Amino acid sequence: MSSKSLINLDFLKLPINRETFQIKAKEVGLPPGTLVHVGQQRTEKPVITLIDYAPEHFETFANITVDKAISFKETSTVSWINMSGIHDVSLLEGFGKHFDIHPLALEDILNTQHRPKLEEFDSYSLIILKMLFFDEQAQAIKTEQISLLLAADYVVSFQELEGDVFDGVRERLSRSNGRIRQRGTDYLAYALIDSIVDSYFHILEKVGDRLVQLEEDLISDPDSSMLKTIHHYKRELLLLRKSVWPLREVISQMHKEESPLISEGTQIYLRDLYDHTVQAIDTLEIYRDTITGLQDLYMSSVSNRMNEIMKVLTIMASIFIPLTFIAGIYGMNFEYIPELKWRWGYFAIWGVMISCIIGMLIFFKRKKWL
Repeated sequence: MSSKSLINLDFLKLPINRETFQIKAKEVGLPPGTLVHVGQQRTEKPVITLIDYAPEHFETFANITVDKAISFKETSTVSWINMSGIHDVSLLEGFGKHFDIHPLALEDILNTQHRPKLEEFDSYSLIILKMLFFDEQAQAIKTEQISLLLAADYVVSFQELEGDVFDGVRERLSRSNGRIRQRGTDYLAYALIDSIVDSYFHILEKVGDRLVQLEEDLISDPDSSMLKTIHHYKRELLLLRKSVWPLREVISQMHKEESPLISEGTQIYLRDLYDHTVQAIDTLEIYRDTITGLQDLYMSSVSNRMNEIMKVLTIMASIFIPLTFIAGIYGMNFEYIPELKWRWGYFAIWGVMISCIIGMLIFFKRKKWL
């Protein structure tokens, strides 16, 4: 875990990003296969990149056209085509026609609200999963849908935005001695999914560090803002759970089903990837239990603090009860009270009051109430 640092709670004061909620939904009654982008509306121009490789060949292309990508559809090498930006429906529709992508598959790619899943078609498989990023400033998890089209000679990845977690895969592809250059598209798809799962562990580590620090702060000095922080991380873990749990089913389906697109050698790596996913889920469930424990700890800390305050107030009230009684007696408006005419009566009453205070404090101390 990282070293201790105070949790930045400034994100609780930030205004709500309304763009997050400006999601265009599909109209009711449209026929199946109608291409409508469902998700946050964007204006950036889609960018297509391509990496073409073989054991003794490596070539990369940046910001290419659809026609250029089509030329690598049927080659003896392995091609990885990446499209960043799926909001341009006409561009995606033209891309799908040239690559023979089923309209239902294109519809799933355009719908960014899908849960992770695997769809099998005649000549390719469609894998939909969530790519997550941790926003340090907002202390929040950002989610982005990514779709992988696995075919015999190429893999196409569709992203919502530029920027991903695949830099490690690109670096391995650039090295001629790497295992990934010796294998086919199924291993490339595995490597991409593995990078996404590895990023989950980095997010879990960061969330875990903050939960540890939050627990220490709750024990030392709990306040009302910490309850908001607890609920914030509870929502973030729920978002992470919705992304990780279905992915386990996807990887299990890829591992168990006999597909001509996945070789026996890659099945071993998929089994290991399944174990990593289960490990991420176990860690996630531990953190969810920790959040529940932190909430109970907060309520317990607040209750204990209130009990301490009530104890002090009760002791103070108990001390003043006999003093009020004595002052009440000698404050009565009777003419004949013997002690009123006594020269040392005022000092005697003070002595009795002080003695009562000291005696009660000694009594409370012996009872361990102080």
